Amino acid sequence: MTSIKNITLPDIGDFDKAEVIEILVNIGDKINTDDSIITLESNKVSMEISSPFTGIVTKIEVNIGDKIKQGSAILSVERKDNKVQNTKNENFKSQIVPVVMPDIGDFDEVEVIEILVSIGDKLSKEDSIITLESDKASMEIPTPVAGKVIDINVTLGDKISLGALILNIESIGVEKALETSIETKAQSLVSEPIPTPITTNTNQTVSILPKGNSHASPSIRKLARELGVDLLSVTGTGQKGRILDADLKDYVKQIMISGNLSSVIPKTPVIDFSKFGDTETLALSRINKLSGKHLTACWLNIPHVTQFDEVNINQMEAYRQEQKANGIKLTPLVFIMKALVQTLKNHPNFNASLDESGENLIIKKYFNLGIAMDTPKGLIVPVIHDVEQKSLFDLAKELFKTSKNIREDKLRPSDMQGAGLSISSLGGIGGTQFTPIVNAPEVAILGVSRSYFKPTWDGENFTPTLTLPLALSYDHRVIDGAQGGRFMAELNNTLQGMKGIL
Repeated sequence: MTSIKNITLPDIGDFDKAEVIEILVNIGDKINTDDSIITLESNKVSMEISSPFTGIVTKIEVNIGDKIKQGSAILSVERKDNKVQNTKNENFKSQIVPVVMPDIGDFDEVEVIEILVSIGDKLSKEDSIITLESDKASMEIPTPVAGKVIDINVTLGDKISLGALILNIESIGVEKALETSIETKAQSLVSEPIPTPITTNTNQTVSILPKGNSHASPSIRKLARELGVDLLSVTGTGQKGRILDADLKDYVKQIMISGNLSSVIPKTPVIDFSKFGDTETLALSRINKLSGKHLTACWLNIPHVTQFDEVNINQMEAYRQEQKANGIKLTPLVFIMKALVQTLKNHPNFNASLDESGENLIIKKYFNLGIAMDTPKGLIVPVIHDVEQKSLFDLAKELFKTSKNIREDKLRPSDMQGAGLSISSLGGIGGTQFTPIVNAPEVAILGVSRSYFKPTWDGENFTPTLTLPLALSYDHRVIDGAQGGRFMAELNNTLQGMKGIL
């Protein structure tokens, strides 16, 4: 005998209504007790609703976007009594089931961007097995049957089309009738788009999705991909260990607090470039290795903002040329150093560092500047101490001496320590603007590009103006945009008017 049973929304806690964001079954599907049938989402969490019994889906009462509450009808199921089911179970047997690419709509070939299972994994029906990405959306493909993965026939980057073999499963409890119609069944399961398309930025690097038996809804898996989190590392607090939205966010919050970001940063792909042509492998210099690690840490730990400006340096250039005629060579850098110190005196938060807790700011009463220098061995940042006590000529001599010491490998460790703020100047090389990386534990860095002439309107005529582009990157935890803007405005006025520099 058979009977029709209605499945309604159970008590899901302190929620009035929740939105249906996924329907995980189709009419005609056979579902087992505890199989997920829909996914709901509130403003706090998403959750899957499971079936309380086994049967065949005969009617679906909800649509994606519906908001439902306790007692709302979800679907109807045709059930058979135990006697009939026991008889039918005799027709069940295990077999190898090929899982093929179903019909996913108007796509010829779609790229495999994630493989969500491994050989030997035990899957439940509708577990996601791969993620595909077209030029418009990404989608997860589920398995139509439960069982163990025997082999996988696709790799990352493959472009597959309708009917392509994805993997083989040793089924658990598959009816004999399925033997002759498995491919048709696999396609019919997704003839209506079960994998809800997820709009993504196709230029975004996609992290490796967690695989294995982590229990989470597709919406949680999507969020984990966006955050670069391996769900196997997250402890679920939901029913049967299900990973909830709050579990994922708490995990990321703890990572951020501890500063251990390496576990949530997606890895870049490993590629054998020799298959495209001749290659040569060169070891990075010791300086490259050290500075690379340091700059990576700075970039990951500091929320960067970069403020741009341009300075009229006609007056500064006139003075430089006047001194040059007297046999004294002064580079623009020494003027910038003096102007920067004058500005730092009125903006002490820029000449500072956060303490280890990140809750206190250490203001430095001295004015030492790090000067990034390009060398054959890589980038080196020696420190010029007590800049406020030295003249333009003193600074020019010290820069020359420091450069010579670098070339002759005479730089001491103390010559690299104690900076309050750094300057990275590309003026001698070229370029219009760039975004320098803050050299932690400092909270700001000034980038200087090559000066150029541009026409400036003076109210009556366009006059040639020698213009110096500046870029100030700073730690947004310490300095906000308004402070950054005021700092740059004062630095501009100081450089332009030569106030306190000579």
